Amino acid sequence: MTELKLPSIDYAALAPILIMLGVALLGVLVEAFVPRKQRHVVQLSLGLLAVLASLVMVILNADRLLTDTGAGLITAGGAVAVDGPALFLQGGILVLAAMSLLLMGERSVERGGAFVAHAAITAESADDRRQAEGSNGATEVYPLVSFAIGGMLIFVAANDLLTMFIALEVFSLPLYLLCALARRRRLLSQEAAMKYFLLGAYASAFFLFGVALIYGFTSGIPGRTAGVDFATIHAAVGESPASQMLLFGGMALLSIGLLFKAAAAPFHVWTPDVYQGAPTPVTGFMAACTKVAAFGALLRVFHVAFAGAAWDFTPVLGVVAVLTMLIGAVLAVTQTDIKRLLAYSSIANAGYLLVGVLAGSSDGLSGTMFYLVAYGFTVLAAFAVVTLVRDADGEATHLSRWAGLGRRSPFFAGLFTFILLAFAGIPLTSGFMSKFAVFAPALDAGHSWLVVAGVLTSMVLAFPYLRVVVMMWLSEPGESTPTVAVPGGLTSAALMIGVLATLVLGVVPGPLLDLANGAADFVR
Repeated sequence: MTELKLPSIDYAALAPILIMLGVALLGVLVEAFVPRKQRHVVQLSLGLLAVLASLVMVILNADRLLTDTGAGLITAGGAVAVDGPALFLQGGILVLAAMSLLLMGERSVERGGAFVAHAAITAESADDRRQAEGSNGATEVYPLVSFAIGGMLIFVAANDLLTMFIALEVFSLPLYLLCALARRRRLLSQEAAMKYFLLGAYASAFFLFGVALIYGFTSGIPGRTAGVDFATIHAAVGESPASQMLLFGGMALLSIGLLFKAAAAPFHVWTPDVYQGAPTPVTGFMAACTKVAAFGALLRVFHVAFAGAAWDFTPVLGVVAVLTMLIGAVLAVTQTDIKRLLAYSSIANAGYLLVGVLAGSSDGLSGTMFYLVAYGFTVLAAFAVVTLVRDADGEATHLSRWAGLGRRSPFFAGLFTFILLAFAGIPLTSGFMSKFAVFAPALDAGHSWLVVAGVLTSMVLAFPYLRVVVMMWLSEPGESTPTVAVPGGLTSAALMIGVLATLVLGVVPGPLLDLANGAADFVR
């Protein structure tokens, strides 16, 4: 009889993931057994406590595993790598997720919150109009968000392509649902969710087909069995007798799946519609946390699995980076909706992040990780302000409605001006330090063409940001200029955290950069 050999599992290393997924399951039970009036407080408290507990475990794991002589460990039968980049990115996801939960939990800005009370209500019906005016929003969003966070934590730590695919689906499926749950403009929200779902399904299929091609490429290595773990793939890049076309085809198809989540061109077309149609707190969650997860996976795939094929993929991904920066910057100029403007800004920032990915060095890795966290704080603060500018019909997102806002509400207009200047990369903001952190390693690596493209597109992208600033401060308020709602405690906390982080990381970036530098070492 063959003895069953179980894989070695370090449960402490997996604790952040287990906590988030466990609380997500507990949230499902809360929906079934807790009275409706109490669910919001219970679910929000559970979500925030889970994020805090997971963050504590990430810190303890970093202290335990990242010593002077160790770079982490591979556990769960080789499926999960808990190393410096994984822990840094997991910590970033959890901090940004906490801010997102604060925005989702706010119910004083809009009565009942940002989410529809009953998702099955027909859009634009009489029942839909009644729920938009008063019913408490759905609390199912909290377990969905917990599942998404858990999937993201796995995604950045996955050590084989099948685990990465499963994590991709675990955090993508809840996002498809969350995009459809807006309280107002339900048809726009449902359209956004459908587009995201259909295109996301295609992207997942590309990723899975790429896994199959890579598996075929790893066959035939002397002394090794075929597999899709990163160590086997790395060995196959240098040793496999299989056709190189399998490698190139697999890399291309995997890249489509990952670049789709990163909102990189030409796989960006879902981004403006989804950002505009989704509930704004969900848009912020996607703009911050999903981007961290997507680029965390990109870094691990290309720095660990395909490191030996850097000469093959760098020119192609470099063209993708330039195209992404160009499309994001140029089309941002034409936007008339603030959420669509921020969507194209997110696309352009994906291009800047790809420059850091292609730098190839530990400095490029640490700079990319710094950029992801710094950008997450800024973009969540931006969407926090967007939730406050509203009229009787909800958020006023058309740019013409923001004219004169600086005279009607100078404090919040000032905060938004600072956020836009950070997006533009003005010195003494985190945006400037972020771009410097990815451009400098790319220049050292000889990719000056990417840096030149990044600088030029940054200049173009500054125009739509400054246009909003000019509209807010130099235009007279009109009858259509909306008011700025008084933020509740949750929105105020998220907004202040984002603005202060944007300022501190621009003035004193050293501690986070040092932390990223210390974590820039993959375990192999």
